Amino acid sequence: MSLLACSRRLWRRYNIPTLFRRPGCEKVAPAGQFEAGVEAYNLPSMTDGLSTRYQDLLDGSYDCVDRIVLNAYFRMGHSPGGFRVWWRALTGSDETLENSHLMRLAGRFSRRIRGYAKAHGIPVIDCSAGQRKHELAEEYLAKTTVTQGLFLVLVGRAQAPVWDVSARHHIERKKPMPYVNHYSFHILDPDWGHLTIKISGHPPFPAQVILNGHEYVACQARKAGIAFTKQGNCFTTISDAAGLAKIAETLSEQRAIGRLSQVCERWIYSCVCFALDFDEQKRSGFRYQYSNYQIEYSRNLVFEVGGHMDQMFQALIDRSRAPLDLKTIKTILGSRHRPKCRRRTKRSAEWEVAVERPTYDLTVFKLHCGKLTLKIYTKGERVLRIEAVAHNTTELNCGRSLDKFPEVVSRLKGMLERFADALSCIDQCFIADEMLEHLPVASQVGKTIVGGIDLNKARMRQVVEALIALSPSPNGFTASDVAARVRASKQSPSQYGPRHAAYDLKKLRGKQILRRIGHTRRYEPLPAGLRAMTALLVLRNKAIKPLLAAAQPLRPPRGAHNPKPIDAHYHAMRVAMQGVFHELGLAA
Repeated sequence: MSLLACSRRLWRRYNIPTLFRRPGCEKVAPAGQFEAGVEAYNLPSMTDGLSTRYQDLLDGSYDCVDRIVLNAYFRMGHSPGGFRVWWRALTGSDETLENSHLMRLAGRFSRRIRGYAKAHGIPVIDCSAGQRKHELAEEYLAKTTVTQGLFLVLVGRAQAPVWDVSARHHIERKKPMPYVNHYSFHILDPDWGHLTIKISGHPPFPAQVILNGHEYVACQARKAGIAFTKQGNCFTTISDAAGLAKIAETLSEQRAIGRLSQVCERWIYSCVCFALDFDEQKRSGFRYQYSNYQIEYSRNLVFEVGGHMDQMFQALIDRSRAPLDLKTIKTILGSRHRPKCRRRTKRSAEWEVAVERPTYDLTVFKLHCGKLTLKIYTKGERVLRIEAVAHNTTELNCGRSLDKFPEVVSRLKGMLERFADALSCIDQCFIADEMLEHLPVASQVGKTIVGGIDLNKARMRQVVEALIALSPSPNGFTASDVAARVRASKQSPSQYGPRHAAYDLKKLRGKQILRRIGHTRRYEPLPAGLRAMTALLVLRNKAIKPLLAAAQPLRPPRGAHNPKPIDAHYHAMRVAMQGVFHELGLAA
């Protein structure tokens, strides 16, 4: 008897659909038609499947742009000809364009910074390699009496472009790129809180502006009179959740471009004035332009009870580790356990200082897609954070200029929601009844007739497993990506190549399980199709396969060394279903 036939008999006779189908999800499409997308079901509209699944356990949620790193650069100074023209405007001639003069300019930058800091009582600290500069800045921020402006300067060495001028005034970049001093100006801004401007000490003085979206939201919430509790880099108690979420949404709007440009212009020229005073900047036309370099976007789920969050998160890791091909999971042990019950009296919202060491256990697992990262981890007592990180925004293929900031945030948000939907499909999946009937039947894609899908074949199962593992990919996946993941199961390129994967993907497209992205050769799974494939694999690997094994007259296997509750459920199921298999004629 085939897998699908066996599953249908179990499905109908013993009401197995309740294990996979959500209650209250009535199908509204005509019989025999498999609809693509969740719109075919009467489901409540939520941002992602994971938030919908656990909304009854949540005290609230909010989205926020977190870490923002902008590159600031003087465009003319990054080409040999442009740098020569700028130098003539600065000094009046290019006769002084020599390495010695460039080094003097870097030395003047250093001397002026240290002299100004000494005169105003601002500490200047030389940091060694590997030192956590942001943690050092947080220590000084807790002790400083400065309410606005510069409060700390950190000096460290890093690679930066440096011009090399030959005896004949020929200009070229030094190779390899040398390590030079970078000066990190830590500033308190009235609108953005703690921000950092990091500038190279050598012309053309490339810089980075490092901002934090949670700091911005906290400053604006304080001005709006919204009380909250902020633990570390997240909000745990909010008096007006809707108001705070509305403030956080302003960082995703088109107007965020102006806010970012404004805060950069407010401080960066005061920092670079130690190398070029304001007259020299105006005379030479020295102006910075900005581009997006690194951006983080997070969705924060605030649970009512920390114990519920911990239980749910650990179970989610166990279920999704194998399908999403997670290699490592990092756990940082804290000093306390999360509360297992709800507090009887709620404390009023108040300000809290972030602790340096984790109070609670911190479990993090990540998915890396090139220079993009998806991760989910716990924050503080009751917050579960899902985060999408662009370590270099070029991976998003939407441009890097500051004008593209809302689009970058939008792509990160979509990437995060696909990740959450994939976790939800693995955590709880369902399948339409007619899906089992029509899966093995041939289908049509355009004018091409393609074969059905038989999960009894190892090749098709490996393709479906690869599809589930690739589902969180931010820009979709190609047939070559699927072939590479299938070949990871020790198959040669001649046995399974991109052409084999393209045909299998066409069969999946015929069943409305995935779709092509626009007119490209990249694919993405449909939510309903992803849930259906996950349900079939779960049904085969976690129900039918163990039950068939239990029907064999073999000596019972040795129990697990570290049994979990799910192991006990499997054992009970094997014992209880032996009579069922006798009645169905599957066992002697």
